[in-house]
Amino acid sequence: MTTTTTISMPSANQKLIGEAKFKELPFLPFSGGFILTVWCILLLLVIAIFVGGVKEQNAPLGVLAVVSFLFLVICAIGFFVVGPNESRVLVFFGTYRGTVRKIGFHWTNPFTGRTRMTLRVRTFETGAFDTEAVKDATGKVIREATRSRHPVKVNDLDGNPIDIAAIVVWRVVDTAEALFAVQDYVRYVEIQSESALRNLASRYHYDYADADGASLRGSTDLVGAKLKEELDGRLGGAGVEVLESRISSLSYAPEIAAAMLQRQQAAAVVAARFKIVEGAVSMVELALEQIAAKNLATFTTEQKSQMVTNLLVVLVSERGAQPVVQTGNSG
Repeated sequence: MTTTTTISMPSANQKLIGEAKFKELPFLPFSGGFILTVWCILLLLVIAIFVGGVKEQNAPLGVLAVVSFLFLVICAIGFFVVGPNESRVLVFFGTYRGTVRKIGFHWTNPFTGRTRMTLRVRTFETGAFDTEAVKDATGKVIREATRSRHPVKVNDLDGNPIDIAAIVVWRVVDTAEALFAVQDYVRYVEIQSESALRNLASRYHYDYADADGASLRGSTDLVGAKLKEELDGRLGGAGVEVLESRISSLSYAPEIAAAMLQRQQAAAVVAARFKIVEGAVSMVELALEQIAAKNLATFTTEQKSQMVTNLLVVLVSERGAQPVVQTGNSG
């Protein structure tokens, strides 16, 4: 008997979430004000010991004062401040101690590394920056100046090249995951946002609605919601929360923009003509009904056809009607 075993390979996002073993832990440091008071008292005591050692010419007492002063200097490194919407991630010799979110003046072990991470809401717009090389008088490149950001060029579902950009509003919700799960969480958000936008734009038509009635131009809110949903899955293991995503720029690529504009103009002209013809037929029908109802005139089939033709020409034509007045037969 043969047994077949199916092994499903986890996706990159699932693998990232599975490997993200670090979760944010709250850390309560010592009060900075209390430790500062004790530090000042000890500093005065050390100064008094040093002065007494100098007066009494007591070398061991002076050495003790110097060593104590150096100890106080090292302890002063442990003071830090946490501002509003900020945090400090504490790492002690490679061991994650916790995250301080409490606003105020604090103190911790001076040998503990303290990485500042902002918790503020950030806004990122997808796209690439234009760079321009700045040269000196000899033609040597000094630096590259960054200019404005331009949209991303992708192909829609029809294969037409389009320029599209999106705004992503996000913030850090788990400082430990953001710092330890990925190399650079800010760059990670930017790359994943552009990748998700490219993937999403290739699944929709630019202006022709699909079976669900969705298109990039006509359903910007729906596309923005789909982009947020995809980003939630991509950034779930990086300690980042996406608050909002929306399309900020959408247009055809310059190489096909003129042709697509002509197509849109032709479609608009056809739609306008259809409305004009539909209205003209309704007006002719109403005119014939009113004439018959009020017994204004009696028309033969040939005269009725001629009247319908004349009314349609007058109503549909772009030029003004030129009336012809018959004054009788000249004999």
